[in-house]
Amino acid sequence: MTFLLDVNVLIALIDPAHVAHDDAHRWFESTGHHSWATCPITENGVIRIVGNPKYPNSPGSPAVVAPIVGKLHALAGHQFWPDDISLVSSREIDAGKILTSTQVTDSYLLALAKSHDGELATFDRKLSTTAVKSGKAILHLIPSK
Repeated sequence: MTFLLDVNVLIALIDPAHVAHDDAHRWFESTGHHSWATCPITENGVIRIVGNPKYPNSPGSPAVVAPIVGKLHALAGHQFWPDDISLVSSREIDAGKILTSTQVTDSYLLALAKSHDGELATFDRKLSTTAVKSGKAILHLIPSK
């Protein structure tokens, strides 16, 4: 099983001061490190959020954060998945069930994981799975203490 790591997981892994840093590392070391993936959306999300000067633990601008994210590619078990599905034409997505703008990216990432026979690993307990066929079965909630 390959896990597509949600933005919140990637940030928790690279930010030692993140509230879920220990949980992310515990899960990654026990489960996730065997086979895991990033994609342009998750990588860009990390660069956008962590590279924002308002992010409390930002190491600097997006230009500083991008190489940090790039180093993830060298870690064992990593795969890079291109954004190669469409919300409007995938048979796995019912766009009519995407009810709020906050569900757009979540639904896309869930469908991308499904298209690669993987699971979306996240800390987001409120992530809606209804727009993706069998979405609940491919959502992997990372335990947190």
